[in-house]
Amino acid sequence: MFDKSEKAFPVKKNSVFLAHCAISPMQRQAEEAAQDYLKAMAEGGVSRLPPFFSLLPRFHQKCGQLFKTDSGNISSTHNTAEGMCLIANGYPFQPGDEIISYIHEFPSNHYPWRLQERRGVKLVLLDDHDPLGTLPGVASPRGWSMEELEAKVSSRTRIIALSHVQFSSGYAADLVKLGRFCRERNIDLVIDGAQSVGCLPLYPEECNVAAVAVSSWKWLMGPFGAGLLYTSPEFRDKIEVTMVGASSMQQGLEYLDHTWNPHVDGRKFEYSTLSWEHLAAINGLLDAVFLRYPMEDIRMEVLRLQNVFLQYLDPDLFTPLLFPEAHRSGILAILPETNAQKLVERVGKLGIVATVRSEYIRIAPHFYLVDDDMKRAAECFNREAGQ
Repeated sequence: MFDKSEKAFPVKKNSVFLAHCAISPMQRQAEEAAQDYLKAMAEGGVSRLPPFFSLLPRFHQKCGQLFKTDSGNISSTHNTAEGMCLIANGYPFQPGDEIISYIHEFPSNHYPWRLQERRGVKLVLLDDHDPLGTLPGVASPRGWSMEELEAKVSSRTRIIALSHVQFSSGYAADLVKLGRFCRERNIDLVIDGAQSVGCLPLYPEECNVAAVAVSSWKWLMGPFGAGLLYTSPEFRDKIEVTMVGASSMQQGLEYLDHTWNPHVDGRKFEYSTLSWEHLAAINGLLDAVFLRYPMEDIRMEVLRLQNVFLQYLDPDLFTPLLFPEAHRSGILAILPETNAQKLVERVGKLGIVATVRSEYIRIAPHFYLVDDDMKRAAECFNREAGQ
């Protein structure tokens, strides 16, 4: 069913790439689409741009399909942090309002909310929690507890800001349950989707998610320095613009018309010039991969590949964090008995690419790998860890 060829994924020629939670290799069609745009710019600048004028509307439309939403709910950004800052800085907080998040969130989903303390807003952090009940001695991040979240919600809670998938442990939130909880209490749910979009299904309107901020260079296998933002119409109406520029107003190219008439759809947050080569790349990869294959099928294949890896991994040398099905993600964190960083460096010399966070080695395969790749990777880890 899947195209797993070296032509589509050139990285397969040189390595078994298990670091899609970090910076992924670009998918071939994404690279080619970006190169087509850059070639045109090199050969003619503005005179060669007309064929590319549809890049942004197509980006909105395709990302809308990915999220099962209207194209008007999509904005192009540069990274997750930019999306979070646009939301956090423009949200109508009042002194004494509260935001709930997790103590070990990635900085892109921490500092934008912490900054709101200047406005008298309280950032309430959930403690680290062992979802498995078998990791009492692990000092590294594991997950958070829905019970603690429920206990910490107050009448002043305005936003719950959490990652769909935790970047260290791979713990995935149950967005359906979380969204239902927020809807019943009129709380806005804001999600960092950097470690899930491209690997797990994420349909905001089915989960009562108000906003999702994403970077494109992880599971989407897109360009470094590009991202996207989803906002629901009701949530977007609450947000004041905090960054404006030549692209902010509905009068478009009429630059001498300074009427204050900002866009009300997702273009509200596209304040100035965007990277067109990034738009071209993302459109290309969406056509080639993420609008071609159902996200549910991609998720199932990623988890199946993880299971193949676990079949061959020596349990005496590694302890995997294998969460219940509803909380699994593309990241399989494993605890080695030996030094994680040195082990990853050794297997790297054998062509196995993985990354370390805290005590964990993160095994993050994408759907285009095959069973033999996972077997080879596990055997390399076993051999190097056993030395």
